[in-house]
Amino acid sequence: MKIAMIGTGYVGLVSGVCFSDFGHEVVCVDKDPRKIEMLERGEVPIYEPGLDVLMHKNVEAGRLSFTLDLASAIDGADAVFIAVGTPTRRGDGHADLTYVMAAAEEIAKAAKDYVVIVTKSTVPVGTNRKVKETVAAANPALDFDVASNPEFLREGAAIDDFMKPDRVVVGVETDRAAAVMAEIYRPLYLRDFPIVTTDLESAEMIKYAANAFLATKITFINEIAALCEKVGADVKSVSKGMGMDGRIGNKFLHAGPGYGGSCFPKDTKALARIGQEHASPISIVETVIKVNEDVKRRMLDKLSDLCDGRFNGKTVAVLGVTFKPNTDDMRDAPSLTIVPALVGGGAKVRVVDPQGKREGEQLLPGVSWMDDPYAAAEGADLLVILTEWNEFRALDLSRIAGSMAQARMADLRNIYAPADAEAAGFTGYESIGRAGYTG
Repeated sequence: MKIAMIGTGYVGLVSGVCFSDFGHEVVCVDKDPRKIEMLERGEVPIYEPGLDVLMHKNVEAGRLSFTLDLASAIDGADAVFIAVGTPTRRGDGHADLTYVMAAAEEIAKAAKDYVVIVTKSTVPVGTNRKVKETVAAANPALDFDVASNPEFLREGAAIDDFMKPDRVVVGVETDRAAAVMAEIYRPLYLRDFPIVTTDLESAEMIKYAANAFLATKITFINEIAALCEKVGADVKSVSKGMGMDGRIGNKFLHAGPGYGGSCFPKDTKALARIGQEHASPISIVETVIKVNEDVKRRMLDKLSDLCDGRFNGKTVAVLGVTFKPNTDDMRDAPSLTIVPALVGGGAKVRVVDPQGKREGEQLLPGVSWMDDPYAAAEGADLLVILTEWNEFRALDLSRIAGSMAQARMADLRNIYAPADAEAAGFTGYESIGRAGYTG
C-alpha cells in the first residue's frame, strides 16, 4: 500500500515510521521546511525511544520519505492520513479543527483517484463527517471515503504500542474503505491483535471516552491519596489492594502531582465541551478537570511546609520537569504550575531533566539548568522529585542529604520510602498519600 501521512508531529511521525516498517510505502508531509530538512538529514525532531533507529532502517530500505510537496505525496496513495495538531481552542475548551479542515481541503484539491482520507488526529465527534463535506465541496468529482482511526500511543512507549496494540479502532462507512484499512493493518491482524471496526461517530467517541476514563483513574487515586494523608493510610498499599481487583486493574493508579501531557488535558476538556454542546453534560469529567488543577496546587502546600512557609531566599533543586519520563513533552506538565510558583515566590530553582531542556528553556524562565542531580542538590534547601526518570530512582540519598543546606525532600512520585529518606539524613520528607515528617 502507498500511504501519505500529513503532519510530522508526534502522532504523524511515529505512525508513518511504523507503517513503513509494516512494509508500506510511506511519504510524510509537513509545511515546516525546518522539520523536513531535519528528517531528511536523519534527525528526529521529537524524543521517543527507538524512533530514530526505526526511521533510519526504513529510509534506507526505501519505504519511508519526507516532503513539503503534498500533491506528490498523495499521487497514487491508497490512503491519506491526517495527523495534524488539534490544540485546545482558547475560550471554550473545544479542539481547534483549523489544521484538520485545511488539510482536508488541500487533499481534496490534490487527489485525482480514489483514496481513503483517514483522520488520525484526535477530533470531536462529528468531525469526520465535516471532513467529508469539506472534501466533497472542494472537489465534487473526487471518488473518496473517509475513515476515523484514532491513536492510542503512550509517549515513551509509542513504538511498542503501535506494533503491539491493545486494539486498533477503525470507523468507516463503506466496505471499500474497510477493505483498505484492513489491508493497511494486515500485519497486526495476522498476529491476532484486535481490530475494532465500527461507525465514524463511535470510533471518535472511543478515543475521548478512553482517555477521559484513564484521567479519571489518576484523579481518583490522587484524591484518595489526599485522604490517606489525613487518616494515616499508605496510598501505595491502597493502590496495590485496589489494582488486584480484575474489574479495576493496577494501571493508572499511581498517585502523583496530577496528569499532564498532550492528550489527557486536551481530551478531557474537549469531551466536557462536547457534552455541554449536546445538552448532555459529563459531570464526572468536568470534576476531573477541576480536581486535577487542585492537585497541582496542593503540591505547592507540601513544598511550602518544607520551606518553613516561604520560598523567598531558598534554593530548590527540581528533578524532572517533563510530564512523564522517556519524553521531552512539557505540555500541561505539573512543573509548569509548580516551578513558576517557586520562582515567583523568590526561590532560586535548579532543574535537572534528561530531555526537558529543549522545551523547558522557554517555558520555565528564571531557572538554572544542570545535568547532575548531585550538583543541583549541593547547598539546596529543598529537593523536589517531580518526574520519575530512571536516573532519579537510585540516587545516593546520604550523599545528597549531606551536601544540602537543609536536607529536605518532596518526593512527589513516591520513588523512595520515608524510612529510607530519614535513615539517609533527611530532616524533612513529604510524598503523596503517605505520612511525612519535618524535623
